[in-house]
Amino acid sequence: MKRLAFLLLVLSLVSVNAFAAGHIVLFKNGTPAGFADQVAALGGTVRFEHKILALVDGLDAEAAVRLGTVGGVSLVEQDTEFALDVNAGEIEPTFATPDSPSDPTLAGRYAWQWNMRAIGADVAWAAGYKGSPAVRVAILDTGIDRFGANHIDLVGRIDYASGAQFMLDDPIVIGMGYPLYPTDDLHFHGTHVATTVASNAYATAGVTSGVTVIPVKVLGLRLGANGWGGSGTLGAVLAGVLHAADVDADVANMSLGGGFYKMGNGRTLSLINTVFNYAHRQGMVIVVSAGNDALDLDHDGPLYKTYCTTPNTVCVSATGPATSADRSGPWSDVDALASYSNYGRSAINVAAPGGDSGGFVWAACSRASLLYGCSGGNFVLGSAGTSMAAPHVSGLAALIVEQIGRNKPAQVKAILEQSADDLGQPGTDPAYGKGRINVPRALGLQ
Repeated sequence: MKRLAFLLLVLSLVSVNAFAAGHIVLFKNGTPAGFADQVAALGGTVRFEHKILALVDGLDAEAAVRLGTVGGVSLVEQDTEFALDVNAGEIEPTFATPDSPSDPTLAGRYAWQWNMRAIGADVAWAAGYKGSPAVRVAILDTGIDRFGANHIDLVGRIDYASGAQFMLDDPIVIGMGYPLYPTDDLHFHGTHVATTVASNAYATAGVTSGVTVIPVKVLGLRLGANGWGGSGTLGAVLAGVLHAADVDADVANMSLGGGFYKMGNGRTLSLINTVFNYAHRQGMVIVVSAGNDALDLDHDGPLYKTYCTTPNTVCVSATGPATSADRSGPWSDVDALASYSNYGRSAINVAAPGGDSGGFVWAACSRASLLYGCSGGNFVLGSAGTSMAAPHVSGLAALIVEQIGRNKPAQVKAILEQSADDLGQPGTDPAYGKGRINVPRALGLQ
C-alpha cells in the first residue's frame, strides 16, 4: 500500500503567480468586427474567442481600459487564478477481470465501493441501465488520462476530438516532453472524476459504463508556493463551459469552485452568469461541487460561492461513512454529511458520496500522473471531497438524459431533486438539499 496526498478540492480565487495575467472580454452582441486586429493594435493577442466572450493576453492596464471602449465590448475584466489544496490519500494497483464491463459489480476493487451501493447504482445496472455512448459528459478538470495508453477503465470512453485545453501545464513539465497530448491529465483529479461518471469497470465501477466523456482541461499542473499542484483561471473555466456547450455535451461536471467577495465584483458576476445562462439555453446540465471548507453557505455574508450560487447549476454536497472495519466494510453511517463538506439550504441541491474518514471514493488514477506514482500503470486512487461527490450526480444525470431526451436541463435537475432520498430535516435540508441521490428511483425503477 502506498500513502500519498489526495485532493480535497478547495479552491480560492487568489492570484498565485503571474501566469494568470490576462483579461476576459465580454461582448454585447457577438464578436465585434475586426476585434483581433484592435487587440493587436493595443499590444495584445486573442487566446480564445467566442460570440459571448474572449480571453486576451498581453494588455497592460491602460490598454485594457481602452479595449473596454471598443464598440460591441460590454466589459473587460482582469482574469483571476485559483489553486488546489492537497491532503492525504492512497493508491493501489488494480485487479482486472475480463467480464466486468458486462457486470460492474465484478470490477476488481468493487468491494471497496460503498459509494455505488449507497446510491443504488447496482440496482440500476441489474435492470440494464448502464448508460449510452450517445450521451456526452464534459469533464472540466485537469484533463483525462493519456491519449493512446488509456487506463483500462477508460479505453473507448473518451471523445478526444471534442476535447480542448484552456490551461497549460507548467513549462517545466512541457519541456520534459509532457504532455504528449493537450488534454493529458498530469495530476490525477480529472481522470478520477471521469471514471466515477463512466468506467469500463475492470478496476472500479462508475455510475455508468457506457457514457462518453469529453476532456476539457481548465486546470493545469503548476509549480507554486506550496510545491506542485493544480491551478486554473476563471477565464479558462468560462471558456471551458462555452466549449462544452458548443460541442453538444449533455452534462458538464465541474468538480471545482471557489469564492470571492460580492462587493466590488459585480462585473465578475455578470461574466459568470452570462456564460452559464448561455450553456443552459444550449441544453447542458451543469453539476458543481459545493466545496470543502465546512462552510454554512446560508450565512456566508458577502461571499459569492462559485459555482453553487450561479444560476442553472446543480450544487452537490458530500456524504461519507464515519467508520469502517476495513476497505471492504462494513461501513457505518454512509449517509452522514462529510466532515469537510460545505452546506446550506439556499445553495445545496442534492448530496452524493464523497468519502470521509470511514472510507474513500476509489476510481482510476491517470497513467500520465507525475505526482502520485500512477504513471504508466492501471492504478486506482482513494480520495475524498465534494469533487468526488459531483461526478456521481453527473453520471445519474447522463442516465436521465438517455431516458427523457436531450436539451432538457431544468427537467433533469427536477428529477434529480424529486427522486432523492430525503435525509436530515424533512424537505429541503441544509446538509443534503433535496436529499442524497437515488439512481433507481430517478430512473423509475422504484
